[in-house]
Amino acid sequence: MSTYDPKSTEGLAAHASERLQMNARGLFTSDLSVNEYLCVEKAGFSPVGLVVGSSIYHVGYQFAGLRQSQELDVLSQAMYNARELAMTRMEEEADQLGADGVVGVRLDIGRYEWGADMAEFIAVGTAIKHKEGRLHRAPNGRPFTSDLSGQAFWTLMQTGKRPVGMVMGSCVYHVAHRGMMQSLKQTGQNVELSQYTQALYDARELAMERMQKEAEAIGDGVLGIVEVKLHENSHGWGSHVIEFFALGTAVVANEHVSEGMTLPEITPVLDIND
Repeated sequence: MSTYDPKSTEGLAAHASERLQMNARGLFTSDLSVNEYLCVEKAGFSPVGLVVGSSIYHVGYQFAGLRQSQELDVLSQAMYNARELAMTRMEEEADQLGADGVVGVRLDIGRYEWGADMAEFIAVGTAIKHKEGRLHRAPNGRPFTSDLSGQAFWTLMQTGKRPVGMVMGSCVYHVAHRGMMQSLKQTGQNVELSQYTQALYDARELAMERMQKEAEAIGDGVLGIVEVKLHENSHGWGSHVIEFFALGTAVVANEHVSEGMTLPEITPVLDIND
């Protein structure tokens, strides 16, 4: 049985509760655009407040041989733990507002002059609640999280699906350096750099696999992951150390859609601005 306390405020900033009380009295805040706000309303939800989670984390050190391609487990775990802390605190703020979930979640990393090995991990999104009180939370009882935009959220709901949680996978990988003789032999040639190819391929696959395992851990009802994004960044570790970060939103069938109910037809729109 879950021991999750629905009134938990562990880890929240000192003034977070005061701000959330203002939101709970009816003054919502949101980083949704006007178009996104309209789509969330059309999907049957109302924004109840902007929710934030933060964690300043010291990222440890791990040695890697110059000629060795390998995952840096210490760094991978640090990046994962720090994001989880930020996400959990954002969820706690959403829970304080009685929200069903959070849409438009952004995960950012900020660096400051305090130290090269420290970074702030920030999760920001808009908490929403169903207008008719139908519970749309995740299976663990917490508000769902989603990086879907307001438009994407509305579209997903029209298909008879709903989001249950953001899922992610991280892999920090050291890519081996080429030897001097090898570099000289390949000078002026069209040739695949197989050790680089394999290293980046392995690292991406590890990140993707971990994201999919998170989705499986939510429960048997998960149908898939939408809006998957793959990010690459060195975060100042050096040119041969890269983090591969996979992020998406797990979805399930919407149990609130009655049997025999006809879902509205979705008309595709061509965006000529791209």
